[in-house]
Amino acid sequence: MIWKKPHISKVYEALTAMADSRIKLEDDNHAKCFSSMRDKIYDIKYDPETRDIISNDNTAYFTGAVSYPMIAFLMLTKRLLFSENLLSPLKGIVWQDINKKFKNDYAKSMEYVLENLRSKGVDIEVIKKEVREIYDEVIGMKLKYSGKKMRPPLNY
Repeated sequence: MIWKKPHISKVYEALTAMADSRIKLEDDNHAKCFSSMRDKIYDIKYDPETRDIISNDNTAYFTGAVSYPMIAFLMLTKRLLFSENLLSPLKGIVWQDINKKFKNDYAKSMEYVLENLRSKGVDIEVIKKEVREIYDEVIGMKLKYSGKKMRPPLNY
């Protein structure tokens, strides 16, 4: 089966995970990623031959869509390229709090973050363009999963 398309905000969340060094490789095809509040750890596993990827985060489990830990894993392992310039502006964003604030309306969460960045003098048009390119590449990868989804972890 092929994962559903993610919301584009998941690319921003993945970049934040990279900026905050919240994702760590266990080996070439397995990583652990801390949530933005650091209260959960997600396992991500990837098979490069089949393009099978799995993560035990809520997005993957409940919606069947590509999730930010999956995207961050692909970035960390250089299977998905991105500009390092994207990281600094997206550092320290606690997406979980923002998504709760907007009742998981990811478009509103993303706009809120982008407006905050704009108010700090960040050229958000450059960020939006690069994020769109990353998003299109993720969609083009047609990432797969087989077998059972992994249940999300409980908060500690």
